[in-house]
Amino acid sequence: MTYEQCLEYMYDQLPMFHRIGNAAFKKSLDNILALCEALDNPQHKFKSIHIAGTNGKGSSSNMLAAILQCSAYKTGLYTSPHLKDFTERIRINGHQIPKDEVVTFVETHKDLFERVQPSFFEMTVAMAFDYFAREKVDIAVIEVGLGGRLDSTNIIIPEVSLITNISLDHQSLLGNDLPTIAAEKAGIIKHNVPVVISQTQPETTEVFLHKALQENAPIIFADQQLEVICTDSSFEDRTFDVYKGSHVFLSDLKVGLAGSYQEHNLPGVLEVVEELKRKGFDIPENSLRFALENVRELTGFKGRWQVLSQNPLIICDTGHNEAGLKEVLAQLERAGAPKVHFVFGAVNDKDITKILKLLPPEYSYYFCQPNIPRALPVEELTKLASEAGLRGNAFSTVMEAVNAAKAAAKENELIFIGGSTFVVAEVEDL
Repeated sequence: MTYEQCLEYMYDQLPMFHRIGNAAFKKSLDNILALCEALDNPQHKFKSIHIAGTNGKGSSSNMLAAILQCSAYKTGLYTSPHLKDFTERIRINGHQIPKDEVVTFVETHKDLFERVQPSFFEMTVAMAFDYFAREKVDIAVIEVGLGGRLDSTNIIIPEVSLITNISLDHQSLLGNDLPTIAAEKAGIIKHNVPVVISQTQPETTEVFLHKALQENAPIIFADQQLEVICTDSSFEDRTFDVYKGSHVFLSDLKVGLAGSYQEHNLPGVLEVVEELKRKGFDIPENSLRFALENVRELTGFKGRWQVLSQNPLIICDTGHNEAGLKEVLAQLERAGAPKVHFVFGAVNDKDITKILKLLPPEYSYYFCQPNIPRALPVEELTKLASEAGLRGNAFSTVMEAVNAAKAAAKENELIFIGGSTFVVAEVEDL
């Protein structure tokens, strides 16, 4: 197999949530347990951190991976979905899994896949765990794909669990209200394993406390321990002072991720670091500072409030649910550009009407359709947008929309690209 043939096999043979949506989601851990059993249970051969949440889990995962690798630990990182290439999902110290490793794994275990019939995600998780075990990582940061309780990653016993923000997303699979969704995310809380909650939310607090009590898991609400105050910000980074009570815990902490939502993620990340230090991990402050300032370069993290060019300023962000887009829109408002050109696309298995109602009618819209089976047809998107009072033109591809926005925007105006992870994934100069 070539790498391209290998990916074709994986995409064609195995249902893939990234492409087809809910039909690919398996409500059971049986397949991943069967795969890992056949692989001699690699998930038990390395230490790990497990991260769930609606928004913020990708940023938190990359920040923690950067901190650990800067502290001289060989660090695995498993995230999803990928933006440009499958190998982004599995990294060690920022380096993507080699393509020949992907091919060898698939070729070697083809009979196993055809017997177990795993989803694309189940097979990818097994590949990551096998790779991390064979490469003898010191620790791996494992991001949940969807939910938590029934997510394929939920067969590890981590050093510490982290749950970030809880918002409405994937309601058809996870539930229609925050407590129900939180209960699915709380499924990663393990017996006697400390759990950090990044953001205290009144609707979810009781759910987490109840599950932690059931599992005898020490629980820390990070934003009750640490107060994060942004003291400076640019389009490229943000600087924070972090307080523990009335005392300065960390001053002038620069984070190379410029999204305003990082102030919700940072307390959780810092509390996980404190938990790891209590368990004997050596994480010097200078390593932590360097890691947070250089997280993009260290881990290859892309697509979160990322500046693609200046004059006009072009920014993309993968925030795609109600809570994520509210944060993005607030930050666009603060940017103060005289005009915003918004390249927008969506997927077909979400209720887009609520999101369209959030979008400012004064923006210029460039509606588009990402090249995946799950994409919401651009004609339908344009019709729904028109009903919500939004005006714009329809484009059959993301790059046609981006190029039209570039042609229309003046130097002092802003182009924003988002609405879906898959829109951002198709931007050529990402």
